[in-house]
Amino acid sequence: MILEAGDLDTTGSYAFAERDLAAVTRTCVYDRANLGSSDPAPGPRQLTDLVADLEGWIDASGEPGPFVLVGTSGGGYITAGYAVEHPDRIAGMVFVDVGAPFLDPPPEIIDETRPDHPGNTEKRDYLQVEKDAWGARRLVGDIPVTVISNQYTEDEIADAEFPSERRGMETNVEEQEGWFVLSPRAEQLVVTTGHAVEEVDPQLVIDAILDVVSAARAED
Repeated sequence: MILEAGDLDTTGSYAFAERDLAAVTRTCVYDRANLGSSDPAPGPRQLTDLVADLEGWIDASGEPGPFVLVGTSGGGYITAGYAVEHPDRIAGMVFVDVGAPFLDPPPEIIDETRPDHPGNTEKRDYLQVEKDAWGARRLVGDIPVTVISNQYTEDEIADAEFPSERRGMETNVEEQEGWFVLSPRAEQLVVTTGHAVEEVDPQLVIDAILDVVSAARAED
């Protein structure tokens, strides 16, 4: 199993799950370039760069797969990109509130997410990576896929700063059904935790991952 952390997150973001998951299956986490213990890499970092890095360390590990891939938030675009490129190496997938691309982002969001922004430690072209991963979606295989999607409350939506952000929050659950194209066995798990599902209900995320592992093993 491979765990891909969210935007700007390191391996520590999966500390809540590592022990439980490793008791059931071999579990791998890593820091992306420019994060944690990993080496620096120049920007702008595109989807092809992020997928290539994942390919590189998987190949270097010698692990044959197939793998269950878990992607949290922005990490889900990377796991989706890898799965599309290597469908024969994928046994199952879990998406933890990985939304559709941000439509009509306001200038403030465009500025904050640009690769050369001081706060963008990853040097990732965030908005383009989302668009590219979403646009590349296609059938990976008849594999178990769980899409965990947050249903925002009316108060949360009303508190959003930008109109386009509010629209995205209103349609978050419906739009994430777009990941269903990856497998005819894809299922959605709707939660009301907020975007940081793993922080509010870590056991739910652990259970969802283990259910996919179990379903994948039943295929062997």
